[in-house]
Amino acid sequence: MNPTACSLVDVTRLVRELDAFADARDWHRHHSPKNLAMALTGEVGELVELFQWQSEAESYDTARHPATARAVRDELADVLIYLVRLASVLEVDLDEAVRTKLVANARKYPAPQVPRP
Repeated sequence: MNPTACSLVDVTRLVRELDAFADARDWHRHHSPKNLAMALTGEVGELVELFQWQSEAESYDTARHPATARAVRDELADVLIYLVRLASVLEVDLDEAVRTKLVANARKYPAPQVPRP
């Protein structure tokens, strides 16, 4: 995969939509980096709680079972929303940050060279 080929998520559009959502509710005064980081941590905790004390197999089932899959999706969405809002407030270009990090990770953790038949 070429990390510079395309956007993995339309981050620019998501930033615009979340900024407009916050603007419409006058939430900008509450959306400091500290508050957003704390809210993000809380949402990650809620996601982790869904898998707490489960075996590896059970954790996959939680994400797939109709009774719990919605909660997993909702918490993942909450995590993404707060992460994108935090990046927006800090003026971090997430597309660029992720691309740069993927390149750095590829250098740090090269894929094993497996001979092809």
